[in-house]
Amino acid sequence: MIAVLQRVTAGKVKIDNRIVGDIDKGLVILLGVHCDDKEEDVIFLVHKIIGLRIFNDNYGKMNISLKDADGSVLVISQFTLCGDWRKGRRPNFTKAADPDKGKLLYDRFIDAIRNKDINVETGEFGAAMDVSLINSGPVTFVLDSHDR
Repeated sequence: MIAVLQRVTAGKVKIDNRIVGDIDKGLVILLGVHCDDKEEDVIFLVHKIIGLRIFNDNYGKMNISLKDADGSVLVISQFTLCGDWRKGRRPNFTKAADPDKGKLLYDRFIDAIRNKDINVETGEFGAAMDVSLINSGPVTFVLDSHDR
C-alpha cells in the first residue's frame, strides 16, 4: 500500500464540479492499494501516519503529529501509484489491487483513521476527480507499507 502524504493548509476534491471533500489544515493522502496488500498494511500505515511528527511547533520545527495539530485528512484513492513504469512508455497496473479489494482496503483505511478521532473527508473510489490543494512547506512524504 502506498500513501503520498501532502501537508496542506487546504485541500478539496470535486466530482463533476461538485465538492465532495474539503479540509483546512491537515493532510491530503493519495492512496494506492497493491494486489498483495492486507489488513496489516492498513494498520501499519495508519499507525505511522497518525504518529508522524510533520507539523510545525511554535519554533518552526516539524515536531507535532496530525492529531496534536488538530488536523484533518482528505483521502483520495489513486491506483496509478501502483503503476509499473520501468518497461516501455505505457505503465502497467498489474500490481494494483482489483477494484473490489482496492475499495475494501481503501474503506478500511478511512475507518481506521476515523477511529483515531481524526476528521476525515474523502473522494469517491474509482471516480474521476479534480483534486486541489495548497501544500504547506512544501512537505510531501511517500510511504510504502512494503518498505518496513
